[in-house]
Amino acid sequence: MSSNTTDPSHSRRPNRGAPSRRPRRKGQSTGPKPTPTTYSVREQAPHDPAPILHPQLARGVADLGFKETRPIQSAVLPYALAGDDVIATAETGTGKTAAFVLPILQRFMTLLEAGTLGPGTRALILAPTRELAVQIEDAIQGLLYHTAITSAVVYGGVPMEPQDRALRAGAHIIVATPGRLMDHMRSQTPDFSPLEVLVLDEADRMMDMGFWPDVQRIVSQLPPVRQTLLFSATMPDDVLKLAAELVKTPKYIEIGRSGGPARTITHTVETVESKDKPQWLARFLKQADGPTLVFTRTKHGADRLARQLHALGVRAVALHGDRSQEQRTAAVEGFRSGRHRVLVATDIAARGLDIEGITHVINFEVPSSPEAYVHRVGRTGRDLTSGTALTLAAPEEQRALRALEKSVGVQLE
Repeated sequence: MSSNTTDPSHSRRPNRGAPSRRPRRKGQSTGPKPTPTTYSVREQAPHDPAPILHPQLARGVADLGFKETRPIQSAVLPYALAGDDVIATAETGTGKTAAFVLPILQRFMTLLEAGTLGPGTRALILAPTRELAVQIEDAIQGLLYHTAITSAVVYGGVPMEPQDRALRAGAHIIVATPGRLMDHMRSQTPDFSPLEVLVLDEADRMMDMGFWPDVQRIVSQLPPVRQTLLFSATMPDDVLKLAAELVKTPKYIEIGRSGGPARTITHTVETVESKDKPQWLARFLKQADGPTLVFTRTKHGADRLARQLHALGVRAVALHGDRSQEQRTAAVEGFRSGRHRVLVATDIAARGLDIEGITHVINFEVPSSPEAYVHRVGRTGRDLTSGTALTLAAPEEQRALRALEKSVGVQLE
């Protein structure tokens, strides 16, 4: 959805039934990659979501100041509301979260009015990182403000007991990272027998991070009759092949360039010797306006660069998977509040880090894959705003840079 503020897929608010489907056997193959049902922005015009939403849900949308849907939402909503399985790709920052959250909430409001939405988890949303799981839960909480629907988030790095209580209480919607959810499932805490909807957000990242076996084990314990929705900014063929095991006769929706960065981003490159990169970057950051996100290839590299920048007079903080949840939260909130102008991160921040006003994304080294580049630079240029993506390339990285340009389809100048 669009407005003069941020998208509901990354809004923050304080906490507070399904069409019939033919059953399928667990592990049933669905054949080759589905034929895409492809939409362009012109063909799928934004519209006012209020007429298709329950009044209480529409109030939540209005409270957040959203006037119309985004193209990915306009394309997905009719199929998701009809109960179809969906595989959807769109550029980063285009509102994919609301595209799957709104149909789930609309379905549950209908069941609530009919008196058939009892306690029990009806929707499970899987996300690859804690940061993305928290972002999705924030969006849900904002939209649920005027409803009696409940949700909870489950991720690692924090005590399991509060999550255990939420799972046992049967929150209607569970947002989870696969690893921590498997921990709970080993103790037989969750009851997914009432489940109606499964969402996999950033399915390609879950495969990259080695979570796919956990995803398959989780799915094997879910009801076979359900709606399944898969969303990502990139959907490589190997992911689609695995996704075919989870969906049945899906609608395949593609908005904008497949796997490409948003058109609002300016792409630049600077050739810098590896040993000179920290000093060059410090000089650049002292002149740059607005919050800047810097990506490094390794956790050790993120820590080292943050220390170097701090010593050179730049307020920087590191974010990576080896830091505790408390440290990760403090880093993100410090960056969000402006206490730290620069966040130095590994690819953990390439998904699910939605902070308004990031003006620059800088690759300290040439990214190792086109998918990494797309998701990294997608932290800027969001919600139709402009942003700059800068890659620092040492002379020995020029070959990798040229390959990246060809793969991503952008010219770095």
